[in-house]
Amino acid sequence: MKATQADINWLGNVSVFEVNRLNAYSDHRYYNTMEEAQAAGTMKMRYDLNGTWKFNYAIRPDCRPELFYQSDYSSEGWDDIEVPGHIQLQGYGQIQYVNTQYPWDGLNELRPPALPQDKNAVGSYIRTFHLPSGWQNNPVFISFQGVESAFYVWLNGQFVGYGEDSFTPSDFDLTPFLQDGENKLAVEVYQRSTGSWLEDQDFWRFSGIFRDVYLYTVPAAHIRDLRVVTDLDPSYTNGTLNLDLKLEGKAAAGARVEAELRDAEGNALRTFGGVEVTNGLVSLREEFGKVNLWSAEIPYLYRLYIRVYDAAGQLVEVVPQSVGFRKFEMIDKVMHINGKRIVFKGVNRHEFNPRRGRAITKEDMLWDVRTIKQNNMNAVRTSHYPNQSLWYELCDEYGLYVIDEMNLETHGSWQKLGAVEPSWVIPGDKPEWHDIVMDRAVSMVERDKNHPSILIWSCGNESHGGEVIYKVSQYFKSADPTRLVHYEGVFHDRRFDETSDMESRMYAKPADIEEFLNANPTKPYISCEYMHAMGNSIGGMHKYTELEDKYPMYQGGFIWDYIDQSIYKKDRYGKEYLAYGGDFGDRPSDYSFCGNGIVHADRKVTAKMQEVKFLYQNIKLFPDREGVKIVNGNLFADTSALELVYSLEREGHEVLRGTLEVNVPAQSEKTVSLPLDADTLAGGEYAANAAFVLKEATLWADKGDEVAFGQFIFTQDSAATAAEDLNLTNDIQVVEGDVNIGVRVGQTHVLFSKAFGTLVSLKLSGRETIAQPPAPLFWRATTDNDKGTAMGFELGAWYAASLLPRCAEWKAEQKPDQYRIEFTYKLNISADVQVKVTYTVRADGSVHVHNAYKGTAGLPDLPIHALSFKTSPEYGNVEWLAMGPEENYADRAFGARLGIHGSKVADTVAPYLVPQESGNRTGVRWAKLTDDAGRGFKIEASAAPVELNVSPYTAFELENAQHVYELPPVHYTVVTVAGKQMGVGGDDSWGAPVHPEYRIASDGELEFEFVIRSL
Repeated sequence: MKATQADINWLGNVSVFEVNRLNAYSDHRYYNTMEEAQAAGTMKMRYDLNGTWKFNYAIRPDCRPELFYQSDYSSEGWDDIEVPGHIQLQGYGQIQYVNTQYPWDGLNELRPPALPQDKNAVGSYIRTFHLPSGWQNNPVFISFQGVESAFYVWLNGQFVGYGEDSFTPSDFDLTPFLQDGENKLAVEVYQRSTGSWLEDQDFWRFSGIFRDVYLYTVPAAHIRDLRVVTDLDPSYTNGTLNLDLKLEGKAAAGARVEAELRDAEGNALRTFGGVEVTNGLVSLREEFGKVNLWSAEIPYLYRLYIRVYDAAGQLVEVVPQSVGFRKFEMIDKVMHINGKRIVFKGVNRHEFNPRRGRAITKEDMLWDVRTIKQNNMNAVRTSHYPNQSLWYELCDEYGLYVIDEMNLETHGSWQKLGAVEPSWVIPGDKPEWHDIVMDRAVSMVERDKNHPSILIWSCGNESHGGEVIYKVSQYFKSADPTRLVHYEGVFHDRRFDETSDMESRMYAKPADIEEFLNANPTKPYISCEYMHAMGNSIGGMHKYTELEDKYPMYQGGFIWDYIDQSIYKKDRYGKEYLAYGGDFGDRPSDYSFCGNGIVHADRKVTAKMQEVKFLYQNIKLFPDREGVKIVNGNLFADTSALELVYSLEREGHEVLRGTLEVNVPAQSEKTVSLPLDADTLAGGEYAANAAFVLKEATLWADKGDEVAFGQFIFTQDSAATAAEDLNLTNDIQVVEGDVNIGVRVGQTHVLFSKAFGTLVSLKLSGRETIAQPPAPLFWRATTDNDKGTAMGFELGAWYAASLLPRCAEWKAEQKPDQYRIEFTYKLNISADVQVKVTYTVRADGSVHVHNAYKGTAGLPDLPIHALSFKTSPEYGNVEWLAMGPEENYADRAFGARLGIHGSKVADTVAPYLVPQESGNRTGVRWAKLTDDAGRGFKIEASAAPVELNVSPYTAFELENAQHVYELPPVHYTVVTVAGKQMGVGGDDSWGAPVHPEYRIASDGELEFEFVIRSL
């Protein structure tokens, strides 16, 4: 659309989404010389407008300075604001987080495309500039890489243009409006527009100029748009390169174009072309014979230099372009990359920084791409909007498969309170929404089309179905037949099932996926979102990854999601914390639902990543007593870049270590003998470990970093029986008082209370171990997933049972070598439930603790079967021989390994946005709690390994805190020994239960045993 005057009514007009905007084009760079192009540095023909702008904020349109764009309007006294950046994160307006509901729900009674008039914040920006030297006689354009959600532009008092779509560029021609000397650029940004109805993603609702802004000029003959298409022959060996160029400029007529392809080392392979420009167009095709292929495993990039010469033969422009030869296609209902079946080991990624929101930096992106690669992920879905161009360049270079998703989500228009109710769904079949939606698709494709990392175009997210989105998919297929098309929403509207080339669902249970795959489907299956990683989650992920080898048409999934969307805020005492929805007074809000990351918002990896890295590893290692079986599941990469490191540990201590050079080709397996000599080993428990580490540093990891591991645990019987050390035994002295029973064995002094029915004191070498007596525990601080299953309602009786167990009786027995006392507890949950805790003090000074539970029918599952006590906070260090090193649970322990691991007690509490159960370890053989001088005590598993949580807080303190700052000052170290704790789950966070095998039935008998002894 063209116009010379701005009209505020465009904001609410669904048919107006751009005015005077240039057509979308590829995101290539261009230079004047080959030397500049090879250096790939800052473009001389681009002038950065990022930085400090003058700014005025208005809460609604009728309060804005309407004529601020005029040349003589003074901005003296205005504030400063940083660009790029969000208005709401720089001290203006209301920060708000909502998930599926629209942000005005309950505040304004609206239906699309109507907008709230009382709350539509307006940001007025002013920036002055002088044209760089040498630009005065050239055309000058401006590019806004991202503005949320609609904006008007003026230069020197004259209207330039209007744009919507927050996540793709809007470019305008400034040439007619420039003047000598200082130029005044004015931009008016509105938070709400018709586009807001299409941008109902699960994220914070910001506004402002949040991506780069720059001026640019072009040579006299300029490649405005570039399309690179590679193809491979049927053997996936020989490559063909196709180029389609659109040129513009006064020297374009008669210009000549040639192209030179160089390999990754910079060696020139061939120069081709030399073709004259005809009607502004050039097409080139060249066959290159055998080529190196691009994949996420081996992201080989060629470098193409396209040179433009004017009619006089002078070089006027050089465009450097990365080229990856690869072919992505559907073969027999299965997606293939370069002829091999692909499995997406993916993650959904929002652009986010806890201080800058979606205005992320290059450093953020570099950290992200390295972290994703280091943890064996091979794919990213750009949920749910096109990302900054640099992200795709990094995915090309580092090797990640990408689902590029257009900026579309209308979740609140068709799903309310979880129920599908599409009575006023948009875009649906409504023709008036066709153009605005299609424009977003075109803008994405035209900008991103040359990135080999992008395999799939996505029609957006959670916008139901309908004809409009179907037509978008048809556009994708016609504009780019080299890629496939994704859209999950057809699951809710099967009328246009052809919209998506693959069956894509969100949070389907493993059994539901198998049901689909067993029904002779016509499409392959991916989980575009699965494993909702909210808080302490990712339990049961193995049930999904196990489908990869079982069903060829199961082709992986994308975890939700990569990073917590939480924002730094200060509590009332001035201490910073990571805040979530509602913490800023935002209503409506969806509160902590913004915290679903496998990475914390401050870019620290969560403990959940341990499981992800293991289950996503392409290379599987299966050690045993003799050696290791290596299964290389890579499609293309062998193991020549890796070194096999093996070790043998006895009781956590290394007794053997070595390295081997083992090259296993892709898609093959090999068994390698290791010199473990298992039959000659001394008795004890052993862990045979095998790992592949990098021989040399790569772009994404350092030399020696681990990419795959496996462990085998076995017990070697001992022929000899250890002789009892009589020096460690002492007489047992028992003092039975009226209220207490004291037991002394050497330096161990124990006191049992008849009144309280428990152990009340345990002094080891004169130091008290018990600050608060042990008590049966059946409750854990609810996780986000627990809350989603209404655990507090369904299982809450165990909370009360844990608060007030009553000792019904006790009985004691003394023998020469031990003193045994048994306490029987009744619980208020049922008269038929019985718990017995037995303490046995032995002649060596150790205290053996046995916990036995006898249940009954009709009760809810147990969250945990444990015994918990408090000790001094001086015992602030913990060391385990257990599964680790990170926290793990019954359904999230595949990525854990048996070994000796240590931590500060304060660090065992994971910094989830809402305090909850965290820090557990499974498979605990022993644990040492010590003070800084190394004094303390040891807990040993007896009959079988136990689970253990050592924390500064009780389950109840965690349960009753909604933020970290609500937790009380630390007064104790809390020790919780469990026979079993239920899994954490993760199929979703709003009702999916923990899988049955990881729950604890309450109608049976349970027991565990451990020992406390002095160090």
